[in-house]
Amino acid sequence: MLQRFAAIAVAALIGASPLLAQDKQPPLRTGVDGTFAPHAMPKLGGGIEGFQVDLFTEAARRMKREIVIDAVSFSTLIPGMQSGRYDFIAAPTTVTKERAENMLFTAGYLWTAYQFGIKKGTPPIKGWEDLKGKSVSVNKGTPYETLSKQMGEKYDFTVQVYDTQPDATQAVLSGRAYATLGGNTTIVYAASKNPQFIADLELKDTRAHWAAPVPKNNPKLRAELQDALAALTARLSCPTLGEDSAWKPNAGITGPLRLPITFRARPAR
Repeated sequence: MLQRFAAIAVAALIGASPLLAQDKQPPLRTGVDGTFAPHAMPKLGGGIEGFQVDLFTEAARRMKREIVIDAVSFSTLIPGMQSGRYDFIAAPTTVTKERAENMLFTAGYLWTAYQFGIKKGTPPIKGWEDLKGKSVSVNKGTPYETLSKQMGEKYDFTVQVYDTQPDATQAVLSGRAYATLGGNTTIVYAASKNPQFIADLELKDTRAHWAAPVPKNNPKLRAELQDALAALTARLSCPTLGEDSAWKPNAGITGPLRLPITFRARPAR
């Protein structure tokens, strides 16, 4: 009798195995700007690390999916997603009206604002008019490039476009550009790492959300990502980035991030 039950159990497992294999979904494919510290940056020994890597690795775990994260230039991410190479974009992506017309976004998981960075000893920027006759460096394919070019025509300054934000920052440090315009988190982080680089004027009227873009034809993935991110920002906190440190869900980053992020449940109140 026991042998019969064992045989039935084995047969049931064998019959179910194709169904179990069918239930296993392929890894999520995504990408980040691998030089946009502290969100993604090269890791000693190879690979990348950063806020985005930790955040979306944990989100994928909650979705019961593996994840493959490529480190590329930001300007290639949206075309890569639209061509089908990526399922979504894990890089911090500013939600704009133009972008929302062409892709789906999760709810914002982090506030951002545009901020100038300048070389130490340079007179602070008080407004766009201070840039007349000067050069501003930006990361290619970003809203910072778009806004800088618009304002450059209005206030008579030139815009230098670079493949990465570190290259744009280096242009300032080397004297090729007067200032760089980027996201407040990466400008503040760069200033914390280089005493010759100063986080300067933040453009308060540019405050916006960073969110995860998904192709417009995949609302199911958008909903799954949204549920995972909502669980992290609403019910979880990071011991290394807690209430008294730099990162708070949906509240922006006020100082250098401490990595790696470890997620844990908040204590019940």
